[in-house]
Amino acid sequence: MDNVEGLVCVSCGRQWSVEQTLYTCPGCGENGDVVYNYGGVKKHLGVDHLKRSRDWSMWRYRPVLPVKSRSPLPPLQVGWTPLYQAKDLAASLGLRELFIKDEGRNPTASLKDRASAVGVVKARELGFKTITCASTGNAASSLAGLSASVGLLSVIFVPERAPKAKVAQLLVFGSRVLMVRGTYDQAFDLCLEASRQFNWYSRNTGYNPYLSEGKKTAALEVCEQLGFRVPDKVFVSVGDGCIIGGLWKGFRDAHALGWIDGLPQLVGVQAQGSAPLVKAWQSGKPVEPVVPDTIADSIAVGMPRDALKALRAVRESRGQMVAVSDAEILEAMRVLGRQAAVFGEPAGVTGFAGLLKLLGAGAVRPDERVVVLVTGNGLKDAESAIRAGGEPTLIEATVEGMTAALGRLGLA
Repeated sequence: MDNVEGLVCVSCGRQWSVEQTLYTCPGCGENGDVVYNYGGVKKHLGVDHLKRSRDWSMWRYRPVLPVKSRSPLPPLQVGWTPLYQAKDLAASLGLRELFIKDEGRNPTASLKDRASAVGVVKARELGFKTITCASTGNAASSLAGLSASVGLLSVIFVPERAPKAKVAQLLVFGSRVLMVRGTYDQAFDLCLEASRQFNWYSRNTGYNPYLSEGKKTAALEVCEQLGFRVPDKVFVSVGDGCIIGGLWKGFRDAHALGWIDGLPQLVGVQAQGSAPLVKAWQSGKPVEPVVPDTIADSIAVGMPRDALKALRAVRESRGQMVAVSDAEILEAMRVLGRQAAVFGEPAGVTGFAGLLKLLGAGAVRPDERVVVLVTGNGLKDAESAIRAGGEPTLIEATVEGMTAALGRLGLA
């Protein structure tokens, strides 16, 4: 970690070295930010370096990531996901510029691969043989896949309601899967206790400060893919708060390195049935736990574990938080699929649902440059996809049956 100077607590402000503690602040126990020597980073990672780079993955930003320069990396290509300029969709919504970043193109089909890639590198650097996490699905899938790629054993805690497609990924990748008869929050607590008891490396982003450094690479890519122009607003779904906190760290790093001359506003979007951070942002009071109830399983979190970083990201960026209904999420899946050909799972498109809602309320100016992150692929939750897209038309295997059905569909 050539350019890492240490860590600083997001709560009490205490600074500590990487040798002092493996995870959280030794003073108050909260999460921390990794602090870099930006002067040292600039020697190896400037705009000119990036223009010459042919590493089309998140590791093109290695000098500003908390891993050793000679540590072996996972063989899977994580990052450098496409950023589409959705011109037709922008026109239909009355926006000047709209960009969709499709994180479902990562190896296990979600943005969480960025965090897991850092997690498995750190686990190997520190000599761990087993790595663990709690997840509603995507973090688990990503950890299982990245661990399998480097020969680490992964032990995953998931709530009983986790979608079958995500559980299937875990099992195929060879993870030991513990399905908890309870909530994600209960699974999280069990996972932390297991990591302490059995000396497993914890990949939980709200607990391990290095994991959000992986997630920040999505923001670094947005900066580079936009030609180092600053978006006006960036929309993203929010559960634990780890992604939006990581994005803000990425944009701040890019600004500190002189890549961009300003910072975007971040808009965090939660499902109405699981919106403790929205309520905390609106009220200015501490986060209060809720019982999550939403089809967007990946953000069905009752007690966000990275609340401080998430709320800081929104407040420091002069952004906002908004909650959307399950019906609005399903509509976002349809609109995004049919007008931009990007297939997102419910949690993956929740950020876009927030954009649609704020456009309807007149809270987004037509001349703004907007980026939306789609954090997970629609095949993660096929049942919800069918709810959004509708059932196919069943016909008899005859010309008459075909013709009659096409007539009913207005195609003949």
